[in-house]
Amino acid sequence: MHPTLRPLAALNRYLKQSTTVYMVLVASLVGLLGGYSAVLLRMMIQQRQKAIWSTPELPSEHWSLLTWIQDLPWYWLVLAPTVGGFVVGLIVHYGAREARGHGVPEVMGAVATQGGRIRPRVAGIKALASSLCIASGGSVGREGPIVQIGSAIGSSVAQVLGLGPRRMRTLVGCGAAAGIAAAFNAPVAGALFAVEVILGDFGVPQFSPIVISSVVATVVSRHFLGDFPAFEIPAYSMHHPTEMVGYAVLGVLAAFTAILFTRTLHVTESVVDRMPLWDPLKTAGGGLLVGVLALLVPEVLGVGYEAMNEALDGHVGLLMLLLLMLAKLFAVCLTLGTGGSGGIFAPSLFLGAMLGGAVGVAMQYVMPDCAPPGAFALVGMGAVVAAATHAPITAIMILFELTADYKIILPLMISCILATLIMMRINRESIYTIKLSERGIEVRRGQDINLLRSIPVTEVAREDAICVLPNERLEPLLKRIFREGASLLPVVDENRKYLGTIGLPELRPFLDEEGMVRQLLTAGDMASTNLPSIPADATLDFVLESLDKGYRDEMPVAHLDGTFLGVVHLADVLDRYRRELFKTQMANELAGSLPVGDGEQKRHRVGGFVMAEVEAPPSLVGLTIAGAAFRQRYGVNVLLIRRLDPVKGLQEPQAVAPGDLLSAGDRLVVFGPESAVDRLQSLM
Repeated sequence: MHPTLRPLAALNRYLKQSTTVYMVLVASLVGLLGGYSAVLLRMMIQQRQKAIWSTPELPSEHWSLLTWIQDLPWYWLVLAPTVGGFVVGLIVHYGAREARGHGVPEVMGAVATQGGRIRPRVAGIKALASSLCIASGGSVGREGPIVQIGSAIGSSVAQVLGLGPRRMRTLVGCGAAAGIAAAFNAPVAGALFAVEVILGDFGVPQFSPIVISSVVATVVSRHFLGDFPAFEIPAYSMHHPTEMVGYAVLGVLAAFTAILFTRTLHVTESVVDRMPLWDPLKTAGGGLLVGVLALLVPEVLGVGYEAMNEALDGHVGLLMLLLLMLAKLFAVCLTLGTGGSGGIFAPSLFLGAMLGGAVGVAMQYVMPDCAPPGAFALVGMGAVVAAATHAPITAIMILFELTADYKIILPLMISCILATLIMMRINRESIYTIKLSERGIEVRRGQDINLLRSIPVTEVAREDAICVLPNERLEPLLKRIFREGASLLPVVDENRKYLGTIGLPELRPFLDEEGMVRQLLTAGDMASTNLPSIPADATLDFVLESLDKGYRDEMPVAHLDGTFLGVVHLADVLDRYRRELFKTQMANELAGSLPVGDGEQKRHRVGGFVMAEVEAPPSLVGLTIAGAAFRQRYGVNVLLIRRLDPVKGLQEPQAVAPGDLLSAGDRLVVFGPESAVDRLQSLM
């Protein structure tokens, strides 16, 4: 460590002793940086818009970017998003792949599987890519990028301070809250978004620092941007209680709009990912299509706040509202699906405003004295956001903070809750989690359950399980069960083919039979096939889910050809889960304490021992951790491994298992005497 940094490190260690004060200070720092980042992103967007669209230096009070763009030559509308998309593709492809798309799933994935560790460079790359994408006409929002930038800042602060995964996840939430709070001038909604969407944890230890960070970011935002709402909200009032029927209908329609948006975006991403094209060409193609669409509907370019304000004012007709909604849906899917960088929050608000405005216009025909279309547009914004993100509390609070009018709460609640319930019933995954689910990350089922996805059932199955043949009689079978204390007996034939199971539920109906009948009954007669076997290639997360559904403490395991393998017990699964959780937490703690540096500098001394990161020696490549025999041959213990991904580079440190194969370029975190570590490094 550089001598000038030692006093700061000592101060950091001293403050850590007071958990509450320390987290308040660090959360304030994250909120400050998050607020400045949000302001900086908006300034970057404005500067790039000025450069791309040649907007005037001092626009008048009634000046509109949308009107200015409509007066430009047609080729300008096509070329700007095309060239912008190509450059965005280059930035993301060579800078940080995590900056692709709307960013929030990557933050949620980092919280769920990496203890909140996000590469620091993601913040800068996301700011560059998203500001250019939005400024050049990409049909995306700026809130998602602000969330990812703030989260990356929170994670980076935690890594610099050497914090563990629990505190790191909290600071990631602080960064996300700061981003939303600064973007919408809504501190309460920012805090709720972080705990409801990013962390999924409303615990006080996490919530308090997040609130502080959200407040600090809002203060920074108001200082530079003023205390103004993000939208021009019309005055709201309920003219008649029967209007609630219209808001309920709006909630139902919002749910199906969110489903259409989620699935269309997901299909577009999946189709484009399979195309054998260079990524920048994909983003350029998406920009080209958006530019062509903008020739017909220029409102699809950029964030779309101007069109939303028009809908809130009730100045847009029914057909135009529906046209804008469909055009925006396709434009957003083209931008993000082809690899553009931006958020889906503002597009969800856009879709909701147009849908709500259309419902409001229709309600005017049914009930001429009902609320104006702008009121329905306002509620529709919250309903679509709530359904798409599965976050009704955040959606309600954002709209409430934007209006500062309590009378809007009742329509908001009925529409948002109805939309969310229908969406969750039809589409279990939100627009944020659908990508994570495909990768095997179940955020809503718990962050640590994903540890079991990499462990095959064969590692915990008991192959010495007691089996019975189908011709065994009931009387001897009962004696065997009571003598050996087995609660589940798999029935297999002479070739060990799995036929079924016998347990107490299967035996109970036959215990009252007469003596002769009991003597004639065999295991094959009583075997139940209601308990299917676990496939031998399954992982422990599947086993845990199957055990839960079957209300059993153990289940049979069989190969695909039906050959019986063994029995897996719930106790063994839970024991392995605890061990993996401990290893992962220890790995995160060690990774956080490892000094930043390269080669020889990346060492941490403890007495005569050192913890160091070394490259896997070429002579050991292809061997497993156990086969390399680090402790026996070199006198060191391998604590962590950093895999080298051909595309993403070195990955985050992970706990090692004896069967892990060593590949060229992998880096190992080892612990042992300094001379032993030096000897291992000399093999390079």
